Amino acid sequence: MTLTNFTTMQLSVNTNPASSLAEHIGNTPLLPLRRIGAGLSSQVQVLAKAEWFNPGGSVKDRPAWNIIRTALASGELGSGKRLLDSTSGNMGIAYATLGATLGIPVTLTMPANASPERVSILHALGAEVILTDPLEGSDGSRALAKQMVAAEPDRYYYANQYDNPANWQAHYLSTGPEIVAQTDAQLTHFVTGLGTTGTLTGVGRYLREFHPDVRLVAVQPDDAFHGLEGLKHMPSAVIPGIFDPALPNETLEVSTEAAREMVRRLAREEGLFVGISSGAAAVAALQLASRLNSGLVVTVFPDAGYKYLSDTELWNEA
Repeated sequence: MTLTNFTTMQLSVNTNPASSLAEHIGNTPLLPLRRIGAGLSSQVQVLAKAEWFNPGGSVKDRPAWNIIRTALASGELGSGKRLLDSTSGNMGIAYATLGATLGIPVTLTMPANASPERVSILHALGAEVILTDPLEGSDGSRALAKQMVAAEPDRYYYANQYDNPANWQAHYLSTGPEIVAQTDAQLTHFVTGLGTTGTLTGVGRYLREFHPDVRLVAVQPDDAFHGLEGLKHMPSAVIPGIFDPALPNETLEVSTEAAREMVRRLAREEGLFVGISSGAAAVAALQLASRLNSGLVVTVFPDAGYKYLSDTELWNEA
């Protein structure tokens, strides 16, 4: 799929029922981190892609729409089938948002320890939510989804975000080109968290092809048992089929505590009310930037903090 094809597909959404929503996916702002980056070299800048500006509230709108429209075009999603996938929350909300506009029923498997705000949003959007063992994390939800589609293949279209190439292609075709254009091709480093790995794989492949000098930095939790919702500790997780391990130049590990502290700092020092994975991305981006004498570091803030308000300790900790 080429960038020309993507532009055509974007324009074509004006003729279908999702156009009023889907046409607003992408083109999110790139925001400077000024105060928390004040100790960096004057020749170093850190920018964050504010993905909560997407209509569904997160970066997952991009792959969700690309997966849905690809499945509709191929005929895999049709004839009354339900869209089925596993999620930690944001991808499910994106599916449910777009599914509601198209009249596509959505069934989601999700760890029971996902924030109650996410569960409430999914119910409000009309999705069927099946909660799984929290100790098994996203891998347990993924396993149940596979069992369900194997048992009733005629009932479900299995979106399979972890293995579906439409996931990473969404970022190759939109996120990557946007970042290069917004920085006038001056970025030197790209930093992003590892969940489904779609953002790293898609943006990374775009940059390797069109801007090969940029260094790619992956971010993951520092331990298998962590509180960084949406991120995977790759050594202990089931590796997504779309992951390209040859892409990152390095991988940085972030602790849950450091990410949570950064979430509070971003809110109180930058006015950016973001989620836990955004905090982890900021920690890694600043850690990297502190080693540089010059450079333009770009990272991705996947969502806002509204889905984490029930975590009162996060916001009240000194």
